[in-house]
This record gives sequence, C-alpha cells and structure tokens, in this order.
Amino acid sequence: MSIEHPTQSSSIVDVLETVLDKGVVIAGDIRVGLADVELLTIKIRLIVASVDKAKEIGMDWWETDPYLNSKAAEQNTKQLEEENKELQKRIEQLEKNAGQSNRFV
Repeated sequence: MSIEHPTQSSSIVDVLETVLDKGVVIAGDIRVGLADVELLTIKIRLIVASVDKAKEIGMDWWETDPYLNSKAAEQNTKQLEEENKELQKRIEQLEKNAGQSNRFV
C-alpha cells in the first residue's frame, strides 16, 4: 500500500508568468547618517510586471522617453526645432525694436 502526497511543482516559467501577470512591487529605503544626522536617503521602488500590466496600472513612461523610444525622440526633436524657431523670431523682433529705439536717442 502506497501513500501518495499531492505535490504541486511550479517551474520557474510558471512563477515568472504569474509574477508578470500580477506584478510584484519591491520597496525599500536606504538611509545614511552620522551622529544622528541623516546625510543621505535613497528610496528604491521596483516593479516587475508585463508591459500590459504596467500600462493597465498607468505606467507607460518608456513610451515618452526619447532615450528608449524612437518616436518620442522624433517628437522631442520636432518640439525643440519649433521652440528654436520661435525663439529666433523673438530675438529678431527684440533686435529690431532695439535698433529703432537707438535711432531716437
């Protein structure tokens, strides 16, 4: 007569799938002090989740980071070019106004 014990074996793939599906948050603080004076505090927050889960909870910063997303980099470049053109126009207008005011002096 043998006794069987139900065993539940989870492979690393199953564990990883669950973690990515549900998400895991790891949080911690590092504090460095000397003689009861806090010199440095580092707050560490780490989330491990799938892209879909991250988007679901409102985390999508990689879509707008120009270092991680070529579309965001193009958009950033276009915004900078527009801003540069606008500033050039303002400088020209200021120089023009300054030139006109110098004629009357």
